[in-house]
Amino acid sequence: MAKRVITTLEDDLDGSEANETITFAIDGAEYEIDLNNAHASELREAMTKYTAVARKTAGRARPARRAGAGISDTKAVRAWAIENSIPVNTRGRIQADVMVRYAAAH
Repeated sequence: MAKRVITTLEDDLDGSEANETITFAIDGAEYEIDLNNAHASELREAMTKYTAVARKTAGRARPARRAGAGISDTKAVRAWAIENSIPVNTRGRIQADVMVRYAAAH
C-alpha cells in the first residue's frame, strides 16, 4: 500500500499560505519561519543592511559550546587554579583549558 504525505506551509505572521521556510540565526540561536513571498521579501530586505556588511561563516550557524559552560563562579575557578599551580589569567576571560580542568575536577 502506498502512502502520500502532503505538507502545507502556513505563513507564521498572518496565517496565509506560505511558500517557503527561511532559516536564520542570531546570538547563537537558530530559527525557522514559514513565510509567503511578500513576507519573505520583507525579511530579506530588512536584513540586507546587516548581511551586506557581515562576514559569512562556514557551515550552519550553531550555538557556541563554551568550555565549562554553566560555571559562573569565576572567583572559585581562579582560586582552584592557583591552588593547583595552574597558570590562569588574573582578569578577564578564563582560559578554556582551565575551565575544562575545573569542571572535570568538580
